[in-house]
Amino acid sequence: MAADLQPPIPGPIILFGSGETSPSGQKIFNTIFSRMASGRPPNTPIQVAILETPAGFELNSAQVAGRVGDFIAHRLQNYNPQVSLVPARRRGTPLSPDNPEILTPLLGADLIFLGPGSPSYAVRQLQDSLAWHYLVARHRLGAGLALASAATIAIGACALPVYEIYKVGEEIHWKDGLDLLGAFGLPVVFVPHWNNTDGGEELDTSRCFMGRERFELLVNMLPRGQTVVGIDEKTGLSIDFGTQQCTVIGRGSVTLMQSGHERHYTPGKVFDLQMLGDYQSQEPGIGLPLGVWDSVLSHSNQFEKISSPSPQVIRLVKERENARARRDWKDADNLRLEILDLGWQIRDTPQGPVLEEIK
Repeated sequence: MAADLQPPIPGPIILFGSGETSPSGQKIFNTIFSRMASGRPPNTPIQVAILETPAGFELNSAQVAGRVGDFIAHRLQNYNPQVSLVPARRRGTPLSPDNPEILTPLLGADLIFLGPGSPSYAVRQLQDSLAWHYLVARHRLGAGLALASAATIAIGACALPVYEIYKVGEEIHWKDGLDLLGAFGLPVVFVPHWNNTDGGEELDTSRCFMGRERFELLVNMLPRGQTVVGIDEKTGLSIDFGTQQCTVIGRGSVTLMQSGHERHYTPGKVFDLQMLGDYQSQEPGIGLPLGVWDSVLSHSNQFEKISSPSPQVIRLVKERENARARRDWKDADNLRLEILDLGWQIRDTPQGPVLEEIK
C-alpha cells in the first residue's frame, strides 16, 4: 500500500528515574523539548499539559503538579512552553479523569507530563479512563510524553505497588499496569529509583526501595518474556519511535533484565528499541474507542493541520483492495463511495492505492 497510508510516528517518551526538577532533570527535559522544537517556526509555543492524577489522592496535588509546571516554565523558557495543569484527580468526583471539560488541554498538548504520587492509585484512576485514552491517542499522533516516579512505574505492563509493600508491609506482589507499550509488542516493566541509597548501610533500598534480595523474588513472579527496565536516579531514558532507538541521559545508568541476564547502559549510550521486545508499529486508532479517536483526531487536525486517514478509512481501503483482488467491481465501487463520503478520494496507481484528502 502506498506511503500515504502510513500511520503517524508516535511521539518521543522520556522516563525519569528521579530528579525531574533538578539540574539533571533540566538536561533530560531539554532532550524532548529540542526534539519537539525541531522543524517548528521560531518561538512557536510548546503546549505542555501536566496531569495531576498520580498524586490525586493527596490534598496538595495541585502544588505537586504546579512545582513541575513552574520548573518547566522557568528552566525551559527558551522553548516558550505554555503550561496547563489538568486536575483529573479522582473518579466519581467533578475532578474526574472521565470529565471531558477538565481534559481539554490534553487534546492540544505537544507534551504530556505525569509524575509523583502512587503507582497503584494512578493505575486505578486512569485505567480505561477518558484521560488515558486522550493521552494514548495524542501520543500516537506525535505528542511527547514525560513520565517520572509513580507514572514511570504505572505505565508498565506490571506496576510495582511500592508504598503497599515498603510502607504498609503487604506481601510482595505486582499489579496490572497501564501497559502503554503493550500495543507495540513491548511487554516492559519500568522501575525508577534503581540505585536508591536512602537506607544507608543498614538497609538496601535499591530497586525502588525493594532491595536486591526482595526484588529477585519479584522478578521471578513476573510473566515469562517481560523485560525489566531499571532507571537510576537523576537519569532519564529517551525512547524515540522515529529512529527506533533508546538513549540514556543524565548521571546514572539504565539496566535491562531479560531472562535472568542483565545489560547496563551508561550515560550517552544508545540501544535499539527491539532490545525491549518484539517492536511492532501500530495503526494509531487501534484499541481506542472510535468516538474518542475521532474527537482527538479532529482536534489535532484543527490545531496542527494533521492530514491522516482514520482507522475506519484505512479499513475500507483494505476491504476495497480485497474486493478488487476477487474482481468484485461492484463492491469495490461501493467502498470507494464510502471512502469518498468520509472525505477521502482514492486513486489507484501501479504501486497501490493512494488516498487524497478532499479539501
